[in-house]
Amino acid sequence: MIGRITGILIEKNPPYLLLDCNGIGYEINVPMSTFYNLPHTGDTVVLLTQLIVREDAHLLYGFLTRLEQQAFRELLKISGIGARIALAILSGMSVSDLAQTVTLQNTARLTRVPGIGQKIAERLLLELKGKLDSKTSTAALSADCASDILHALLSLGYSEKEALAAIKNVPSGMSISDGIKCALRALSKV
Repeated sequence: MIGRITGILIEKNPPYLLLDCNGIGYEINVPMSTFYNLPHTGDTVVLLTQLIVREDAHLLYGFLTRLEQQAFRELLKISGIGARIALAILSGMSVSDLAQTVTLQNTARLTRVPGIGQKIAERLLLELKGKLDSKTSTAALSADCASDILHALLSLGYSEKEALAAIKNVPSGMSISDGIKCALRALSKV
């Protein structure tokens, strides 16, 4: 299996890129989160990879971070999720956003990703629960507490983006009412 590849970036055509490794050109599929952080063509790049072998093709997927690679692998383990949908999910949201979505059990956020319907979103949330390592403080809150705070902020008229950003400021171990107050203080400073 090819686990990592280093080479000169020859071509960038989303979601594909062409990497020259000692005269051999590798076509690699990457999520948009990786694509936006690539260096200029002609520069050297190191990608963590995942090789997928099918009957009709050998496909190579590349990632700049270990978290993206691990999230991709976790997504592939879910029944009904292939590499194309996993790539779409990682292109539509960062790994920390995905972990936060799973923690909050937010199906609406997942259904905004092309190719993800209600049933697949529910399956994703169920099977990814506890499997994604989140670096956000929201993961430290219990899922029920964070979800209740989110719903309270949404019912007060805040957008989902504002509410999720405010929840990041809520320390772990707070009660729901204290968490709502803390989130509202964070929103009032904006």
